[in-house]
Amino acid sequence: MSDIVPPEVRPKPAVPAKPPNVGAASPSSPFPPQGLGVGISAPPPSAIPVPIGSHGPGHAGSHGVGHSAGHGVGHAGSHAAPHSGSHGHGGSHSSSGGSTLLGYIGIDTIIEQMRKKTMKAGFDFNIMVVGHSGLGKSTLVNTLFKSQVSRKSAGWARDEKIPKTVEIKSVSHVIEEGGVKMKLTVVDTPGFGDQINNDNCWEPISKYINEQFEKFLKEEVNITRKRRIPDTRVHCCLYFISPTGHSLRQLDIEFMKRLSHSVNIIPVIAKADTMTIEERQEFKQRVRKELEMGGIEFYPQKEFDDDMEDKSDNDKIRETMPFAVVGSDKEYQVNGKRVLGRKTAWGIVEVENPNHCEFAQLRDFLIRSHLQDLKEVTHNIHYETYRAKRLNENGGLHPISSNDTQESNL
Repeated sequence: MSDIVPPEVRPKPAVPAKPPNVGAASPSSPFPPQGLGVGISAPPPSAIPVPIGSHGPGHAGSHGVGHSAGHGVGHAGSHAAPHSGSHGHGGSHSSSGGSTLLGYIGIDTIIEQMRKKTMKAGFDFNIMVVGHSGLGKSTLVNTLFKSQVSRKSAGWARDEKIPKTVEIKSVSHVIEEGGVKMKLTVVDTPGFGDQINNDNCWEPISKYINEQFEKFLKEEVNITRKRRIPDTRVHCCLYFISPTGHSLRQLDIEFMKRLSHSVNIIPVIAKADTMTIEERQEFKQRVRKELEMGGIEFYPQKEFDDDMEDKSDNDKIRETMPFAVVGSDKEYQVNGKRVLGRKTAWGIVEVENPNHCEFAQLRDFLIRSHLQDLKEVTHNIHYETYRAKRLNENGGLHPISSNDTQESNL
């Protein structure tokens, strides 16, 4: 009888402690999770379809494989990438073709941030009116802003002498509308073109414009300068043309030719209600032709059009200019409504009626659509031209003491 040899008893291998996330696929590990059950193998992570915007492999640790062997991979595929970057891969899905950001980041709040900062700082807008006395310059500016922003008297009293040279008078106001504050400065030029001899009558105006550029330049080159430099530069010049119906005067051509490279000139035909509609159209065409023949560029200049959309909009404006306008600060009752207008023996000329004049187009163009562009062209084109010329002349402008700029800082 042979001895029966008992089978060899081998000790069971030690089972390591189960980690808390057992069965979960590590985001950085290329291997499939273990413990899926008999006969079930997990596909590689690259084989699991991950639709954009759903949960990805990084979420599979909290759903899916850990539930049961038969529930595992199929459930992991239905819960893909993390919710808006809160777990897993931090909100980005990497692939060989690059990365696509998922979820809301908040870039669109930049516009709101800029709006809040600019509303706190406020805005500056400086407008100059140039033209003969009696053309309604002050009345038109008051009509534009619906306030008494210009000087009260447009003419001269009997005991007041007409100035021998052009004077520069400026008045500033703070206008608030819809929570937006704007410091409006109206620069008037009484005495322009009122003399018998009008030689070089544009020089005081050109000097004033350059003085404002100089103040801004000196403030910029200071070693210690203000956080926000006061902007007194002229952003817009409304040039009033007499409604003669014939042609421009030589003074009009000389003024616009000499100052068109220093300031944004917008020509307007004053008191357009003195002409018929046919006379107005013929006069406007004649003025545009004379400006083109004289090489005079008025705002908006063609070379400053940024894209095709701006070019299309500005071309329509250039075809309308010069604006034939009527100004009035008196209200009348028309068809049950209070309107601004001028009363005549034949009826009331409504200022804001586009069938009567082009005041509404001028206001929309000047304030509602191109006000910010007027400021940008002044800073980036006219001021930069003056700045480059000054620095080239002096070989660089040295920093100046605070006493020299005390007047400009006021």
